[in-house]
Amino acid sequence: MTVERPGHASAAEQGGIRFAILGPLAVESAGHPLPLGPLKQRLVLALLLCQAGSPVSVDLLTEAVWQDEPPRTARKNLQVYMSALRKLLGGAGQAQLVCHSAGYLLRVGAGELDALRFRSLARDGRTAAARGEPALAARLLRQALDLWRGVPLAELRRSGPLLAAARRLDADRVGVYEDWAEAELRLGNARVVAESIGGVVDREPLRERLQAARMSALHQSGRRAEALAAYEELRQHLARELGLAPSPQLAALYRSILADGPSAPAPPRNPATAGALLPPDLVDFTGRADQLGQLSDVLRRDRGRGVVLVGPSGAGKTALAVHTAHRLGEAFPDGRLLVGLRTEEGRPRSPESVLGEIVRTAGLAARVPADPAQAAALCRAWLGEQRVLLVLDDAPDESTVRMLLPGGGPGRVLVTSRAQLAGLAAVHRLELPPYSASEALELLARIIGDTRLARDPAAARRIVAAGGMQPLAVRVGSMRLAVLRHLPLAEYAERLAEPSATLDELAAGDVAVRPRLAASWQDLSAPDRTALLRLSGLALGAPFTVGQVASALGCGTGGARRTLERLIEAGAVGSPTEEAPADSARYTLPYLLHLYARERAGSAAGLSPAAPR
Repeated sequence: MTVERPGHASAAEQGGIRFAILGPLAVESAGHPLPLGPLKQRLVLALLLCQAGSPVSVDLLTEAVWQDEPPRTARKNLQVYMSALRKLLGGAGQAQLVCHSAGYLLRVGAGELDALRFRSLARDGRTAAARGEPALAARLLRQALDLWRGVPLAELRRSGPLLAAARRLDADRVGVYEDWAEAELRLGNARVVAESIGGVVDREPLRERLQAARMSALHQSGRRAEALAAYEELRQHLARELGLAPSPQLAALYRSILADGPSAPAPPRNPATAGALLPPDLVDFTGRADQLGQLSDVLRRDRGRGVVLVGPSGAGKTALAVHTAHRLGEAFPDGRLLVGLRTEEGRPRSPESVLGEIVRTAGLAARVPADPAQAAALCRAWLGEQRVLLVLDDAPDESTVRMLLPGGGPGRVLVTSRAQLAGLAAVHRLELPPYSASEALELLARIIGDTRLARDPAAARRIVAAGGMQPLAVRVGSMRLAVLRHLPLAEYAERLAEPSATLDELAAGDVAVRPRLAASWQDLSAPDRTALLRLSGLALGAPFTVGQVASALGCGTGGARRTLERLIEAGAVGSPTEEAPADSARYTLPYLLHLYARERAGSAAGLSPAAPR
């Protein structure tokens, strides 16, 4: 494959390199365009740039290049394209294409890709607006918008993954335009906004925030009749397309203009979402620095994709999600909202119930649409228009989550689940491992005190290890010790050391580990529960192979492998973190679930079960 023309110097020889995706795909070195090779190679480069800094899987690259009909040589062809792209990039700038365990990753410097520069300027502009500096905000946001050269990747949109990525860029651009328009309105520059906003509204007629800026700009420019006509046009469009009325906020703006009252310089925010409707953060939240950093980075950067936080019962998923949401107030100034996807009894809530709660809490409509599809469309539109973070807690399956993923715009969805939710496409998954020993001991010390822990650190290490280093077990055990101040750590460690008694000891008042495990057990199918009962005889805390599973289940390796993969999707088995042949891969059972399965197996065999608490 020829990438460079004869006599054309490489990027390394020419110096600085610049990538552009905010318009047609382009690469320049020292101000001169570089030849990007054949179409398939350009598709690969464009997708790597759209996810710059994050690994792109071979499967996604294959889909982008060949859609549903990849050749048998697809993987080898991709390797050829990667080799050609490395030659194209040479050693210029910071750009580096590397092979990653999860696929391929293109690292670029902050100033080398226009999309990264756009996001940086947008972030700084929004920060200035939040600080009450509209002049600086307007200038930075305008600079971000001026980076655009046309429709992003217009020539490559026949590729499904690139079309999705380009649409996310489109949505980001509209969101920044809305921010810019509001900043200019606060500065009194209504005419500037009114002269440019019409074309943007024509492309995005259902974005109410954009329409509110248009109405305010027209009214403040002395064009009251046009402002009223814009509202009427939107009202008819919403009724025709979605069977909905404009939001209460937009209707209030309309009434103000109709009465020729003072027009707000920017559309009002819903007081229900201009803040955090979240459970209180844990004052002693401990550890998870790496996971918190990853979550925060993804939620700030990669808009349009949901984030699924996965882990077994007791892993601290909800605590981490709530802690993250509290920390991201600046990134999501239009609101942060947590909605539980289960009833108090642990049963899945109906989609109608979940959607109704979101519509009412966010003030999206005076009445919740009777049709769930319409209510879901309303919620997605809200997420596509507002900088909000919606936390969906304890998702039992994909169905309700799928209805709410926006696919673009500034809003984000963070999901917690015991299951992998494998049916959700285009989401980031982050699996929560057990605590490290230092994290577990830090939480124990915070609850029982440094002095008490220092008197017997060896016993403290045995206590946190007895619950498999799971945050819930560490917290409950610590709470129990905080009440039983007379109990030596060594004596409590001895109690926990007997696996048949561990779950009895991990209870403090109305907070206990066993009920959480019972709820997750009921989520599993009957065949999965049977398989776990048979696997419960494996050594606690020890990895195992597919051969050991086949022996425990009394089946062949093929059946054992299928059972394992089903249990992995259900969140009941941990899989290897890296690729490994099936016969040598090592799997794990979540420690607390393993204890519970042993308890159930003993009960099923007619042994005396542990007394419930």
